[in-house]
Amino acid sequence: MDFTIKSGGEGKMYPGQIISYRVKPLLGIPMTWVTEITHVEDKKFFVDEQRIGPYKMWHHEHHFKETEQGIEMTDIVSYQLPLGFLGRLAHQVFVKYQLEKIFQFRSTVMDQFFEKN
Repeated sequence: MDFTIKSGGEGKMYPGQIISYRVKPLLGIPMTWVTEITHVEDKKFFVDEQRIGPYKMWHHEHHFKETEQGIEMTDIVSYQLPLGFLGRLAHQVFVKYQLEKIFQFRSTVMDQFFEKN
C-alpha cells in the first residue's frame, strides 16, 4: 500500500491526535488517509478511527499485554467498505487479502525489531 505518514505521527500519542498518511490502496493510485486517535491507555491500548480515506468506516484497536515471552500485541479491526455490492465484491477479490498482508508484514517487522533489542 506504500503507507507513508505525512503529518501528526510524531511525539507521544494522545486522544484527539490527527495523523495523515499517503496510501496507495488500489492500482498504485495515491490518496490521503486521515485517522484520529480516539482512546489511549498508556502501555495497554489505543484506538484509531478513520476520518478521511478509502473505507466507509474504520475502527482499529491496538491492545498490548505483558507476557513471560515479552509484549503480546493484538489488533481488533472493524471496517466497512463503501459502494454496497461493489464494495463487498472488492473485499472478496482483494481488500481482505491486502489487509492480511499488511498485518503479516507488520508482525514480521515487529519481530525483527524486537529481536535486535
